[in-house]
Amino acid sequence: MELGVYSFGDVQRDPSTGKLGSTAQAMRNLLEAIQLADQVGLDYFGIGEHHTREMPASAGATVLGAAAATTAQIRLGTAVTVLSTDDPIRVYQQIATVDALSGGRAEITAGRGSSIESFPLFGYELADYDALYEEKLALLMQINDLADGERITWRGQFRSPLTDAEVVPRPDAGRLPVWRATGGSPSSSARAGQQGLPVVYGIIGGQASRFRPLAELYRASAAQAGHSGSDVTVAVANPGFVGQTSQGAKDLWWGQWSTMWSSLGPARGVSGPPRSSYDREAAGDGSLFVGSPQEIADRIVALHGHLGHSRQVLQMDVGHLPQKDFLASIELLGTQVKPLVDAALRQA
Repeated sequence: MELGVYSFGDVQRDPSTGKLGSTAQAMRNLLEAIQLADQVGLDYFGIGEHHTREMPASAGATVLGAAAATTAQIRLGTAVTVLSTDDPIRVYQQIATVDALSGGRAEITAGRGSSIESFPLFGYELADYDALYEEKLALLMQINDLADGERITWRGQFRSPLTDAEVVPRPDAGRLPVWRATGGSPSSSARAGQQGLPVVYGIIGGQASRFRPLAELYRASAAQAGHSGSDVTVAVANPGFVGQTSQGAKDLWWGQWSTMWSSLGPARGVSGPPRSSYDREAAGDGSLFVGSPQEIADRIVALHGHLGHSRQVLQMDVGHLPQKDFLASIELLGTQVKPLVDAALRQA
């Protein structure tokens, strides 16, 4: 089981003044977190694309490039690239460059994006939400399948055509790992299987095990399309935080979770959850993996029994979590949770 972290570059709040820190410092904090994750033996760190004052990781490939040169083992990915409002050629070139600098450790996770701020920012229409994604993902896959020295000719609806175009650099391994992200749509699960792409389920609410039928649909669709092997892979991305004790972790992270929703809620037309709802989600089969190392390890293993997933990554830095707490949680995930999960799955 691969374990890791994903982040949108949360901006920390100065505990002495209560003011938000700078977005520039958030990027430096993000790089520090990736370097620590590598040092403590985690398998993956992903940077998700956002374009807000609170979550300013708008150019994740740049941070991943810095991490490529200052880490040794950890896989580096986008989590997610909002492909609907980006150019597949530039996405591919940027991550292929990270791949070259990291010695083959880069990945792309392509999604529609749960936040829509990139649509007006880059001049796209929300009415084209689905069509944009499918066309651009198809183009990204076609680029990824090119042989070294091969050129591409292509025509679509949303960007200028390509005629005998060369796309460089090319990965040493020939292709980049490209994952399809979904929040739980059956059609997306089936489509990922049909395309032979590994799938990432973003589980941010409700029972985590309810994704079992989707994982089964994904694998059945892949088998029907003739896909098998390492490309037919399930990953889970969900919020979580690891502390020394279960109650201490839940109490600390509740403050961050409620702060995040006090900001996001009005923008999305919803109210934040009460503490009682949070406590239910942060235990048992809930989507929030918050607790002690043993508790989080047990819950990851239990979810693996439902989904058979091979990677789980946690979003820890929400609601302006102090950097020291973010780093402490990363360290516990790598040094305590991962060995417990590995041991339990070996015995299963």
